[in-house]
Amino acid sequence: QVQLVESGGGLVQAGESLRLSCAASRTFVNTFIDWYRQAPGKQRGLVAGVTSGGSTYYADSVKGRFTISRDNAKTTVYLQMDSLKPEDTAVYYCSARYAGRTYWGQGTQVTVSS
Repeated sequence: QVQLVESGGGLVQAGESLRLSCAASRTFVNTFIDWYRQAPGKQRGLVAGVTSGGSTYYADSVKGRFTISRDNAKTTVYLQMDSLKPEDTAVYYCSARYAGRTYWGQGTQVTVSS
């Protein structure tokens, strides 16, 4: 089982930055970590992810603005979000794919004002 705790959300103005953190209860061996987001009235969608080998991937809408990184010693994954836009407003969720199962955190709200 994997427990995930997100933090770092908040209210910022367009063009500003935020860094989200996802603290996991186990190491990242054989584990993919993804960040998703869900805006009101919309489906949850993939934002970025990192494989167990350290490869990263991004949704087209955030490429060049968001960076996902991983601290293996702290079992924490970060999502650095720069040049934020109002359309980035959403609840951001961290998920872990491990041993055929997907685990979710509770989410953290990000609000970007124009």
